[in-house]
Parts: sequence; structure tokens; C-alpha cells
Amino acid sequence: MIEYKSAAFYRSCFALCLAAIVVFANLHLLQPLLPQLSRDFQLSPLQASLSYTIATLGLGLSLLVYASLSDAWGRKSLLLVTMLGMTVSTLALTQVESFGALLCWRAVQGICLGGLPAIAIAWMGEEYSTPALVTAVGYYISANSLGGIGGRLLAGGLADLGHWQWVFWPMALLSALSCYFIWRYLPQSHQFNRQPFRLRQALSNHGYHLRQPLLLLTYLIGGLNFLVFLNQYTFISFVLAAPPYLLSSSMLGLLFLTYFSGTVGSALSAKIARRMSAPLAMALGIVLMMLGSLVTLNSQLPLIVSGFFISAFGFFLCHSLASSWVNQHAKHAKASASALYLVFYYVGASIGSIYLQPFWQWSGWSGVVLASLLMYSLTLSLAWWLWRHSSR
Repeated sequence: MIEYKSAAFYRSCFALCLAAIVVFANLHLLQPLLPQLSRDFQLSPLQASLSYTIATLGLGLSLLVYASLSDAWGRKSLLLVTMLGMTVSTLALTQVESFGALLCWRAVQGICLGGLPAIAIAWMGEEYSTPALVTAVGYYISANSLGGIGGRLLAGGLADLGHWQWVFWPMALLSALSCYFIWRYLPQSHQFNRQPFRLRQALSNHGYHLRQPLLLLTYLIGGLNFLVFLNQYTFISFVLAAPPYLLSSSMLGLLFLTYFSGTVGSALSAKIARRMSAPLAMALGIVLMMLGSLVTLNSQLPLIVSGFFISAFGFFLCHSLASSWVNQHAKHAKASASALYLVFYYVGASIGSIYLQPFWQWSGWSGVVLASLLMYSLTLSLAWWLWRHSSR
């Protein structure tokens, strides 16, 4: 096993975290550009958001396939194939001229982006000792949030300098570099036990995980939280791009600096989990998201931003703990268990705008906050039930 603070730990963790930054930058870079896409292609907010959510949906659904394939083919080889696909599709996005072509290549890109989240935590669970695993998962999820921040900031800045499409050129270069570092620094699996790919067995593994209350409740918590949290940023972008704020794309990108508090939340998740049970710590994160949502009801821009800082800390605290919880409580086929969590997570993100849209049409941002509180109340109840089940 790779031990915490060993040279192998730092090399492999660096390669995976760099890849995570690039993958999630590619995934999220269009979010601050949705108001501009809406204007350029004459689309409604819900239509424009398809360019963003179609990638998260492709990523989420691809995870079921990648998890089973990685159990059969091995982790590193499949990871490299998907990351090369990510690089090619990002290059293709530099040439799109219509919204239909944008949707097509974003879907392909989303499918390719699914390789890393399907494989990374499963690889860690097999190769790292327990102290190394808990620490690495926190770093990895922190890298996810850094990637989300970096991609959005880069996209917003380049859109104001020239054209929103320019962002795909530097992202293609970074994608190629991340492929190299995975190839160079991620060791081949030593604890991996290859399993021949059998569709029936793959479906059986998924069914088994879904029948485990400790896993199913965690899947629902992660998916429903992300359904709200991610799409709050989509709708607040339209609020802040309109009067009286009239923020540019680069200024909208700066809103995603609030993810830095999420980076802190992920990094602190292991320490918090040592002081209270993981489900109670998840509940704490959900309460913080509810508090942050309420703070955004104030129309002053600094308080809106403060509310998102609070929500991001709570969300990534809960997400980091939930990811570790799934890996620790899956009795076998860990890649499939982790992939199922992420399927719920990203499918939730892809349908969140559909859930929030009627509330937005009814009462604007106040309606979005109401819808958020309703969903967070449900996930808070699920966290409580998870604590009750796990403490028996």
C-alpha cells in the first residue's frame, strides 16, 4: 500500500489532482458564459443552460460504463484513453459555429470527462493506506473545486477579451499536459484484482449497491445537494448580468471564487469527521448550505457573494465526506459503488435547472431560494436517517 507522505503518495496524488483540475475546468467553464450564449444564439436561460448540463449528463451516465470497464481492463489504461478523448473533443470545440454543434461536442466531451471521476477514488481506495486515502480524497475533491474555479475564471476573462470560444485553446493544451502527467507519475495498480467484464455481473453489482441503505442514502444526499448547489450559480448569473448589477462575463466568473471556501471545506473534512460521525458532519454541511441560500436573498452584492461562500464550504464538506463514506462502506466492486454515487451526483446536476426553472419563472431568485430550501430540507432528513442507520 502507498503510505501517506511517501514519495509515491505525492507523485500519484499530484498527477490525479492536476487531472482533476483540468477535467473540472473543462466541465464547468461555460457556466459564467450562459448569459452571453443566451444573447448570441437568442436562447432562453433554460435553453442556454443545455450547453452546460449536457456535459454533466454525459459525464454522469458514462460513469456506469467506465466503472465496470476499469474493473476488467485496469485503472490507468482506461483513464489515459478517456483523457485523450477529452483532449480531442476540447480541440473540436474550438471550431464549432452553431449551437447544435456546441451541444454535440459538449456531449462527447462530457462522456470523455467521466473517466477520471469513475476511476480516481477507486484507484486510491485500492492503492493507498487508510490515512493516505482520507487525505488524498480531500486533496482530490479540493482539486475538483479549484478546477471549477479556474475554468470559469479563464472563460469569463477570455470572453471579455474577445470571444467565448477562445477558452477552448488553452484548455486543450492543459488537457494534453494532464495526459502526460498521468502517464508519467501514476503508478500501475498493484492491489488491483482484474475481473472479466460481464454485463450481468456489472448490473448485479449496481443492484447490490442500490440495495444497501448506507450507500443509497449517501447517493441521494450527494445527487440532490448538487442538483441545487450547482444550478444556483446558473440562475444567479442571469440575475447579476441584468440590471441593476450588469456584471460582465469576467465579473461573473469571479463569483466562482466562492469555491475557495469549498476547497477549505474539503481539506478540513477529515478533521471534522474525527470530531463527529460522518453523517452528522454531512448534516452540518447541509445546514450551512441552507444558511448561505438565505443570505443571498439580500439584494446587496457583497451579501450575495457571502452567501455563496457559506454554501460552497457546506457543500464540499458534505460531498467530500459522502465520497469517502461510499468507498469505505462498499464491500466489493468499489469502482462501481463510487461510480453510482457520481451518477446520482451528475445526473442531479444535469436536471437541476429543470427543477428550479418553474420557481424562477414564478418568483425569480426568491423562488430559486425557496426551491433550494425545500430540497436541502429533504437531504438534511436523509443525513439524519443515515446517521440513525449507521449507529445501529
